[in-house]
Amino acid sequence: MFLFIQLFIVLVLAFISYEQQAVVAVWVPAYSSAVAPITKHTDAAKDLYSLEITAGDVQLHFLIDIDAPLAWHQCIVKWPLSPAKCPKNEYCATYIPCNELGCSDIRMSYSYESPSCMPVNNKTLLPGAECTCPVNVANPVTGKCLHVALSYDEFYIKTSNGRNMLSEIYGGYPNSGCAPSSAMISFPKNVTGVIPFSRSKYAYPSQLVDPLKNILALCLPSTTAAPGVLLFGDTPYYLLPHSDVDVRSLLSYTPLLEHPSSFGYFIGINSIVIKERSIDLPMNTTARISTIDPYTTLRTDIYNRVVQRFIKVTKRIPRAEPVIPFSLCFKSFSNGTHSGLRVPDIDLHLQGGKKWTISTANSIKQITKDVACLALVDVGAKSEPAIVIGTFQLEDNFIVFDLVNSTFGFSSSLLHKQTSCSNFNFTLTN
Repeated sequence: MFLFIQLFIVLVLAFISYEQQAVVAVWVPAYSSAVAPITKHTDAAKDLYSLEITAGDVQLHFLIDIDAPLAWHQCIVKWPLSPAKCPKNEYCATYIPCNELGCSDIRMSYSYESPSCMPVNNKTLLPGAECTCPVNVANPVTGKCLHVALSYDEFYIKTSNGRNMLSEIYGGYPNSGCAPSSAMISFPKNVTGVIPFSRSKYAYPSQLVDPLKNILALCLPSTTAAPGVLLFGDTPYYLLPHSDVDVRSLLSYTPLLEHPSSFGYFIGINSIVIKERSIDLPMNTTARISTIDPYTTLRTDIYNRVVQRFIKVTKRIPRAEPVIPFSLCFKSFSNGTHSGLRVPDIDLHLQGGKKWTISTANSIKQITKDVACLALVDVGAKSEPAIVIGTFQLEDNFIVFDLVNSTFGFSSSLLHKQTSCSNFNFTLTN
């Protein structure tokens, strides 16, 4: 009898162990890193960057926005019990009723607020259904406010090894908004949505299974001819032709800062140094990293001092008439997509003692064959934050948002390493 009891206990424990393993197998992600190509677009009012997204059976391109709190895109909101079929080549999403908790949560904490926003209401109805949940979002191209209908979605990013990475919030939470096709008029061709990578709980990192959400890396391409790269997870990132060089070995790190009224990413800048002359900044000067603003913007007091210093160190270069939005331009010649000028580096001295170098490729914009300009913009005397680092300064720089350690990693220009954001050999860790 005693042996029978022992055997019974062993079988029970084995069954429990098997069940636990089965449960674990359900939740462990299939891979701990993922990579997807970034496309550069130059056919809108400003250069923008997108990822290819799979929504349902439809392939879409969404703009990358690391500030936006919520994904939104062109689609049709649909009542789940509606007998009507979704039109061919369109994407239909299940709407969120206005009386659900998720609706009030987004409106109170995540909806975009601006004087240009019309008040939202619950009067929008679907045939045979309850009221939908309109919320405010910002068009990243025009800056204008628009209403989108909150919805449930299933998004997939196609990774470099052919896998699809699921991004769906389970448990009844909304994760996207449906917008009319008219909202996409200002977007680049074939781009029909916005995908957020901010700190918002409705943004992409919060929707990914651990450990993918812990680390986000971006490398924006400087050309439309070849893609850049977006990566999730902590894995080696190899450069070509240096296939044995892990990009992480090139990175310096500075603390990531939080802003009380933004879901974006901020770093602290102590000073700006140009040819060994330091331009000290006010205490606690912060800079926001942007994937939407095309050029770095500076508050007027900082901008004037930087430009005055740059005028002195480039006094031998012939001047050209200013080209909006730039105030300092030079006579130049083009060399492909890059300026033929060579100017002193602009060094950002950051919190923690690290230095981020902005070299000629990221400071001088070739406007015409004969004119190039300092790609910095005066954003006004009352700008907050004082500095926004734009995409032109980020191109061909490898940057990492490490949400585990709350640090920002940066490489400075990869061109100095005889490579670029379009020359990666991706190795995924399973």
